[in-house]
Amino acid sequence: MLTGEVRNKVDKIWSDMWAGGITNPLTVIEQLTYLMFIRSLDEKELENESFEAISGTPVPKIFPLDEEGQSMRWSKFKDKDARIIFEIIGTKVFPFIKSMNGENTTAFSRYMQDAMFLVPTPQILQKMITGLDELYEHDIKNLDMQGDLYEYMLGKLATAGQNGQFRTPKHIRDMMVRLLAPTPNDKICDPACGTAGFLVSAAEYVRETHEAEMTSEKWDHFASDMFSGFDMDRTMLRLSAMNLMLHSITQPQIDYVDSVSKQNHIAAAYDVILANPPFTGTIDTESIHDNLKQICNTKKTELLFVALFLRILRKGGRCACIVPDGVLFGSTKAHKSLRKELVENHHLQAIISLPSGVFKPYAGVSTAILIFTRTDAGGTDKVWFYDMKADGYSLDDKRTAIADNDIPDIIARYHNPAGEVDRKPTEQSFLVDKSAIVANEYDLSINRYKEVVYEKVEYDDPDVIMGRLDQLNLEIASKMDQLRGLLSE
Repeated sequence: MLTGEVRNKVDKIWSDMWAGGITNPLTVIEQLTYLMFIRSLDEKELENESFEAISGTPVPKIFPLDEEGQSMRWSKFKDKDARIIFEIIGTKVFPFIKSMNGENTTAFSRYMQDAMFLVPTPQILQKMITGLDELYEHDIKNLDMQGDLYEYMLGKLATAGQNGQFRTPKHIRDMMVRLLAPTPNDKICDPACGTAGFLVSAAEYVRETHEAEMTSEKWDHFASDMFSGFDMDRTMLRLSAMNLMLHSITQPQIDYVDSVSKQNHIAAAYDVILANPPFTGTIDTESIHDNLKQICNTKKTELLFVALFLRILRKGGRCACIVPDGVLFGSTKAHKSLRKELVENHHLQAIISLPSGVFKPYAGVSTAILIFTRTDAGGTDKVWFYDMKADGYSLDDKRTAIADNDIPDIIARYHNPAGEVDRKPTEQSFLVDKSAIVANEYDLSINRYKEVVYEKVEYDDPDVIMGRLDQLNLEIASKMDQLRGLLSE
């Protein structure tokens, strides 16, 4: 976790950039990302040089060996005059990283092609470099802290996109990962990856729980094709690739893909899907892939993405995704068709209703987590419902930490289904038979099945209440007389 001192240093860099005219949070993060990437290239080059000196084995160089090539390294230019640094980065380093193409190119460098260097002055650039260098030299000691630093910066993205995408809080992502419990052998995908938060949470979980069993082959899988993400925003692709690189995933499968379009033919490719797809978007009917229309013929992205998850999962693959409440009880033919598909043809395991303040300050929309397994042969017997009341943070725009937190209970109960068998619909979690869901036209809203127990309140007779009011009036009149007496003295 980042200390308050580190957060203050990041905020200082942020405020320096803001004062210099870079006021869009996404632009701030993007420009800082470029500098972090430039520094990471030099760090990698220093590691290569050290390895070469010790082993005597030649290692391919990142930077050209001539004077101009070496001048582009962070360690060579960081202490120079601000104007010289500005010229080196603007005219040499930035064009260099934009043109880094080759057999071992990273996903980040692939999406640098249309990037723009937008730092306005040498003074602002120098402050950014000095601030980042101080963070790395004195505060950022390992990959986890690099990831925490980046996560903190991404947390400042407090605006949602026009298509309804917004960042999922880390503790919600971590909960969803722990519910699915991915293994080092899995292939994990987020088809609406944004800044790759779900993939990062999955990577952290695998490293935390399976490190002892990781072989060199599994680490190779971890660093390359274990994690895949798609998005239609190239800025987000750059940010997500950098985010994954900071978590040891050097060759993530991050691609520019319109996930629900006819251009995406991926099928039966992944073991785990973790996603928070766009909620409010609609797309052109002609561009929607035909096999998604077979499940639910609609233009609504929240329905199309769930249909997509079913298609791209392998048989036996698991999915945890966030959906707006309308997906659970919508009355259109497409809504009902999708829910019927999940219940009848696959194994729908759980519906976790989230409090409406979970996504504040981005949005106040009511949402739920769907958890299901692709089977192509049914398997839904009972569906587990959980009514989350608290997630450890206040449900207002400030989202300050509080003691109430249902997340540990959710994880424990989900992984102990036998303990849920005798729980009643009046409790916070309970099981619902498939037959009841079918009878309710596949309605998956928790309110359809939850029973509320109302406490009977006994009130006094009206005569008794009126007597109390008369007594209060007498007391008020007495006090008023005393007050008048004091004023007249």
